[in-house]
Amino acid sequence: MLPSIALVGRPNVGKSTLFNQLTRSRDALVANLSGLTRDRKYGEGRSDDRAFIVIDTGGVSGDEEGIDAAMAEQSLLAIEEADIVLLLVDARDGLNPVDEQLVQYLRQQSRDFHLVVNKIDGRDPDVAVSDFHALGIASMHAIAASHGRGVRQMIESVLETIPRSYEHPEAEGDSEEEGGIEGSGAEQGEDEAEDHGGTRVAIVGRPNVGKSTLVNRILGEERVVVYDQPGTTRDSVYIKFVREGRPYTLIDTAGVRRRKNVREAIEKFSIIKTLSAISDANVVVLLVDGQEGLVDQDLHLLGHCLEAGRALVLAVNKWDGLDPDQKEMIRSELDRRLRFVEFADMHFISALHGSGVGTLFGSIDAAYAAAMQPMGTSRLTRILEEAVADHPPPLVNGRRIKLRYAHAGGRNPPRVVVHGNQTDKVPNSYQRYLEKVFSRRLELTGTPLRIEFRSSDNPFAGQRNKLTNRQINRKRRLMAHVKQAKKSKQQKKRR
Repeated sequence: MLPSIALVGRPNVGKSTLFNQLTRSRDALVANLSGLTRDRKYGEGRSDDRAFIVIDTGGVSGDEEGIDAAMAEQSLLAIEEADIVLLLVDARDGLNPVDEQLVQYLRQQSRDFHLVVNKIDGRDPDVAVSDFHALGIASMHAIAASHGRGVRQMIESVLETIPRSYEHPEAEGDSEEEGGIEGSGAEQGEDEAEDHGGTRVAIVGRPNVGKSTLVNRILGEERVVVYDQPGTTRDSVYIKFVREGRPYTLIDTAGVRRRKNVREAIEKFSIIKTLSAISDANVVVLLVDGQEGLVDQDLHLLGHCLEAGRALVLAVNKWDGLDPDQKEMIRSELDRRLRFVEFADMHFISALHGSGVGTLFGSIDAAYAAAMQPMGTSRLTRILEEAVADHPPPLVNGRRIKLRYAHAGGRNPPRVVVHGNQTDKVPNSYQRYLEKVFSRRLELTGTPLRIEFRSSDNPFAGQRNKLTNRQINRKRRLMAHVKQAKKSKQQKKRR
């Protein structure tokens, strides 16, 4: 079991910066803005042969109201579940009353904690920590998280207080790959998905559509901040969990608005994180607001999912608050406007009350299985031959396009590579025909399929034809016959 270390403190003291240093990543959003982190964010760090879990939290100021109160609650939950707490303070601000309140709270909870004095850049460490001796904390560390100064020495000192029973399983012969980071969003091979948190499921949608509510409903706990305010989630939060013995990584993402409405730099980074989460996921659950119906921004997000080639599940939220006429109208609109994603299952749910949520995983598992299924060359070639026999490719400049064989080119999304002649001239309509045939025959549910064409090379291209002696003699006789015929024709004209 890995020890967990929670980073807590006032807003803007450098918790996310230290999180990125310890996990050797850029997962946590960092900016000179108070209250940027709102949810608990987990990552895996390593120091020499010791591994540990790092928990980034939102700032605690002591006078929280509204959404800030929900953020503070997430920080307190992190303190409860962590083995060790690192209380970060700002050397530039000096000792703050909120710092004293946090120290008092940690002592009341009998938590094992260390004081970390951050932002000592350009300062004498002894002078920078002098104000904080008044707290009476024996374990005090001076660091500059933005530059990594003192971070290694600090974490080594903290880890010395942790029993070796927390040793990483790899030290005991476990085959887990070194350096795995929960929530990193780093790209992983499709075949390794089960070994790194299982199926990665991204929940995406417009702001205030209910993504975080759905995440909490699936997990059965208040894992991420939920508040009736657009833009509550700012970062993509990766959460590993197990459902019915099967591992998953759930990704809560920030809402994506239309580009003209995006003005803050932080929101732009949040959108980048969301699009990155779509690419990193195996399956995307696109959440639509049932009370507002399908809008253009939903279609834009759907386009990003299709461009990334991700398996897809559609979920219409807030369904229980609609009357029968509204439900019928929305169903009709969805059927009309989403014909191009007929492969995706659609669910009508209420994330707040839980109705319909349990059925999502049937479609998620089916979509993942379809996106990752192996495809044999003989089977794909047989499907291609039957498709060509039923509907041959068109003629191009009087020549028929020839499609000879097919093989698998990748998974998530499934790719079929078709070889033949003049494949660069295959029209889009015929490509769509082949996509439908392969999807139907392979019984692909919830995932798009990509067709790639490759022209077979002419093995004799660029080579001069070398004649045999028999062919050379035959060519001489033929040329002599042509010359004699030409000479006889000229003699007849003179007469």
